[in-house]
Amino acid sequence: MRTVKAHRRKGIASKILEHIIKEAQRRAYDCLNLETGAFPEFDPARALYTRYGFEYRGSFADYIDDPNSVFMTKKV
Repeated sequence: MRTVKAHRRKGIASKILEHIIKEAQRRAYDCLNLETGAFPEFDPARALYTRYGFEYRGSFADYIDDPNSVFMTKKV
């Protein structure tokens, strides 16, 4: 998830993530998994996901472990 610079720090990413979580709950999903970047540029995204209860995990599905990727999960 990336927000256009002019709209950063306005809560847009949080609103999108809240919508995704609520929809996952409505659909009775067990969990949400995500892959994001490992570089410092992705620190804000990882911090956002952590604030919403995502925890670090290993790779999933067809992903392979990659030093440029971070995998996270959240029970919903």
